[in-house]
Amino acid sequence: MFPWVLTKDAKAVELEVLSAYLEMFPKGDSGFVPAVFGWASDYFGGRYRDYQAVDASYHDEEHTMQGALCMARLLRGRHHAGDEPRLTEHMLQLGILAILLHDSGYLKKRDDTEGTGAKYTVTHVSRSADFSAELLGDKGYNSTDIRAVQNMILCTGINANLAAIPFQSELERVVGYSLGTSDLLGQMAAEDYVEKLPVLFEEFAEAARYTEDPKQFILTYNSPADLVQRTPAFWEGFVKPKLEHDFKGVYQYLNKPYPSGTNDYVRHVEANIDRLRKALVAVLV
Repeated sequence: MFPWVLTKDAKAVELEVLSAYLEMFPKGDSGFVPAVFGWASDYFGGRYRDYQAVDASYHDEEHTMQGALCMARLLRGRHHAGDEPRLTEHMLQLGILAILLHDSGYLKKRDDTEGTGAKYTVTHVSRSADFSAELLGDKGYNSTDIRAVQNMILCTGINANLAAIPFQSELERVVGYSLGTSDLLGQMAAEDYVEKLPVLFEEFAEAARYTEDPKQFILTYNSPADLVQRTPAFWEGFVKPKLEHDFKGVYQYLNKPYPSGTNDYVRHVEANIDRLRKALVAVLV
């Protein structure tokens, strides 16, 4: 089993990610993870340029920490499995940047005083890619690296056409799929995932007021209870096939031991879904 880490504590997550990083690359840059987690602390805390602190209630800093922790563990599992193409330290760094930036599109400028960042739910992936280009440009990254981070972030779109993403290498694709996988599993495996579903609905409801596209998935939910009731089917009919087929089963690198051991993340998601099913049955009885 993975050690328990309090994801509300960004420093605790940083230390776990750093441990995974140095386990993969013992002679690697030990200052990289603290530096980029510091950047994330700045932009989530309203200390970067003219951006406010994050005010989305579900897609907050902890949500990003959940994904970052999962992704570090997944990539460590893949690295130890020795699969090709082999993970490089540089691509690991870009992957960490991508997961830390993948929901930066929920940030608002200081003069944006209407609503919360949740209103950008429909456009947050493209906004995250744009924000990433801004921040990484400031930090001196070249266009190839910025494009790699953006491509990885695009994997997190709910209806992303993965085949259309212009990955620059197969390794970049693998890390992008690892990010998309970790974004889903990190949040759905959380101990309070069930309790936070009404919070997620409130984000959807706010976003619905800012879209004119009748086809947006956020418009299909009409209440917190509706979201809760449909979440088991979302897991079975959407997330599991996406993990297995779209993201090529990279979630299996979280199996301990690899390849046939227990997958803590899937186990915790299944426990959350079972809680939901039992609660729904109790309501109907």
